[in-house]
Order: sequence, then structure tokens, then C-alpha cells
Amino acid sequence: MSEIISEVERYIVLPGQATAYKVGMQQLLALRSKASSQLGRAFDAREFHDIVLGSGALPFGLLSELVDRWIASKGPGATPRG
Repeated sequence: MSEIISEVERYIVLPGQATAYKVGMQQLLALRSKASSQLGRAFDAREFHDIVLGSGALPFGLLSELVDRWIASKGPGATPRG
């Protein structure tokens, strides 16, 4: 019960934290979906996570560019699903 109270108090005091968490989650899921759809069978979730986490905290604009460069580096060997 004390964990529930603690969480509720945290969201009351810092409402932006929950919003930022959700927005970040949606951005990461969108980047993963983009990489997966563009790379098809060449998509490796472990590599994707290494790319996303390996550079530390980045603004989403830079992270998106980093993921785009990673997708491009996989080259024409990336086969579409289907």
C-alpha cells in the first residue's frame, strides 16, 4: 500500500515526469518500428538497443538521426519482410 501512495504522490508533485516518460516510450517504439520495417529480416533488436543506449542520453532529434544512420549502414543487404 505504501508503494501506491508513493507513486500517487510522485505524480501529483511531478506531473510532467509521467508525461515525459510516456512521450519517450512512444518515440522509442516509433524508432524501433521504423527500423524493423525498413530492415526487415536484417533487423536485430540487440543491435538496435546497443545503438539507442550506447550514446547515452540524447535529444530525440539526434537519436533519430543516429538510428537513421544505423539503418542506412545496414545497406542493401537488408531484406524487406514479406
